[in-house]
Amino acid sequence: MSQSVKKPLAALQKAIHKRIVVKLKSDIEYRGKMCNIDPYMNVILEDAEEYNKNTLSANYGKVVIRGNNVLFVKIEDDF
Repeated sequence: MSQSVKKPLAALQKAIHKRIVVKLKSDIEYRGKMCNIDPYMNVILEDAEEYNKNTLSANYGKVVIRGNNVLFVKIEDDF
C-alpha cells in the first residue's frame, strides 16, 4: 500500500484565489479569498469576514494574518 505524502504548504499554495477559513488560537475565525501565503503561514485574505463563536463580528477588505497565530486552515469546497 503506497500513500502519497502531502505537503500542507504546497496544498495551500495551490489554493491561492480560493475561499478558505483560518481559525486562530484565540478561537476567532477569518473567512475569505486567499491572495497569498508564505512559508511562515502568513496569510493574506481578500473580502475577509471575522467570526467569533460562529457569529459574524466584522467585515474587512484585506487582512494579513500572522502565521504563528494560526491554529488551522481549511480550504472551502467549490460549489
